[in-house]
Amino acid sequence: MSERVIAGDVIAAFLEAAGVRAAFGVISIHNMPILDAIMRRGVIRCVPARGEAGAVNMADAYARVRGGLGVAFTSTGTAAGNACGAMVEALTAGTPMLHITGQIDVPFLDRERSYIHEAKDQLAMLRSVSKRAFRVWSAATLLGTLREAAAVALTPPMGPVSIEIPIDVQGAEMEMPPFDELLPLPPAEVTLDIRSLEALAHELRGAKRPLLWLGGGARGAAVPVRALAEMGWGVVSSAAGRGVLPEDHPASLGSYTSAPAVEALYRTCDAMIVVGSRLRGNETLRWNLRLPAKLYQIDADPTMRDRSYPVARFVTGDAAVALTELVELLGRDMKVDPKFRADVITARTQANDELRRTLGPYEELVHALGAWMPPNALWVRDVTVSNSSWGNRYLPLRGPRDGVHAMGGGIGQGLPMAIGAALAAGDRKTVLLAGDGGLQLSFGEFVTLVQENADVLTIVMNDRGYGVIRNIQDVAFGGRKVLADLHTPDFQTFAKSIGLASAKAGDMPSFHAALDSIGNRKGPALLEVDMLAFGTYASAFAGPPVREAAPA
Repeated sequence: MSERVIAGDVIAAFLEAAGVRAAFGVISIHNMPILDAIMRRGVIRCVPARGEAGAVNMADAYARVRGGLGVAFTSTGTAAGNACGAMVEALTAGTPMLHITGQIDVPFLDRERSYIHEAKDQLAMLRSVSKRAFRVWSAATLLGTLREAAAVALTPPMGPVSIEIPIDVQGAEMEMPPFDELLPLPPAEVTLDIRSLEALAHELRGAKRPLLWLGGGARGAAVPVRALAEMGWGVVSSAAGRGVLPEDHPASLGSYTSAPAVEALYRTCDAMIVVGSRLRGNETLRWNLRLPAKLYQIDADPTMRDRSYPVARFVTGDAAVALTELVELLGRDMKVDPKFRADVITARTQANDELRRTLGPYEELVHALGAWMPPNALWVRDVTVSNSSWGNRYLPLRGPRDGVHAMGGGIGQGLPMAIGAALAAGDRKTVLLAGDGGLQLSFGEFVTLVQENADVLTIVMNDRGYGVIRNIQDVAFGGRKVLADLHTPDFQTFAKSIGLASAKAGDMPSFHAALDSIGNRKGPALLEVDMLAFGTYASAFAGPPVREAAPA
């Protein structure tokens, strides 16, 4: 005889069968049956975030670092609305995630009777920030919807999926399905356009100076990427594609996509394949970066062809499958210019040197941090002046899941992302680079950090405001400072009040001392860098570099 349970238990059992081992959320009267079931069953760690946006950011980073599904729970109405900004980030990053939100009782849905937590046309709101959004109307349709939602989230191009589950459905009695029916449906396969790939291989055989441009869609393609690098190819990565080829590999240009030395190298290249990347405007001088004339593209989404740059040939396919097949097709036929590797190394060195000259008084700090950081550490960055200046490029990543960054450009998501990353990382240290302004958007999640005892060193670069906004105002608004100076918390007093180990550095001796003390302890810690004491960067970052289009 089948076990009789409530739908909340089935949801928990489904997530367990899907391999989920940590979920994030804020408990509410409109999700309690699910969260109660998860806690009773004791398989999934449930992390109580201090806000819904933070919960989604945590689930997002957890999925990016661990692989597989991230899971976030919110209540309906205002709570689901609070999650939307973080959902946009997960959608931009292509993160496979389930956002499971409550909903009011089925009989009152869509009646606009001001039922508590009711929101007008919530499903449409969720559709706008999700890859897809589903509503579960009954216990009978629950499992089928969950299985389909997970498959959609994991099908390339991946993305977050929202599921509304009314509170009366969550508590409805039903039979516990057998284990094989709890397993998610397999993701839809992306059919490889083998004829186009064969034609691409034919065109590439004569290439002497070929490059790969890797985006987030290439994270699973580390093995064939390394094989191509060993054949003599060069590799450059967007921020999302960092670490697919370890950035200390001699074939890697890192994420210096638009550095002058690297752009000069592009002009000598006779082929470039863009793999799993959107060629975003902030990484291509607003699409005016001069890429090689022979430009090709591999992407799981056929609608990406010519979206950002015109290409000579487009191949639809999963990055790992397509590149693995390409390696086989090329075999030993390519005769790459033996001088190309040295030119790649020179361009990378020149780009590094150019960046280093912009650091001013922070050059020693950056080198000290790089020397201290464990080689397997996770490097999480919020959107802040220091990250835009050096964090996104200068310290090398060695694996495709070693870095997490807010791809959508929104500030304040770094702290909750660091929590999710740390809980996915096992025994690896997580290091977060954030600014004081951004941290104030998610300040409450420091309490979550301490409660979960996550092994995160938060380095807050404190310049008492929005540094990048000040720089833009200097450039574009005659130096008028409007709304950029903030009343900033005393981070040391705050840290003490919540039991968070902390230290403050205003010069290099105190920075070294802080790294030796709180940096090397296991568990949460805060290292505040007093930027007013250190001074200003030699070159002020005032937004992503742009280049105006040449006249037609």
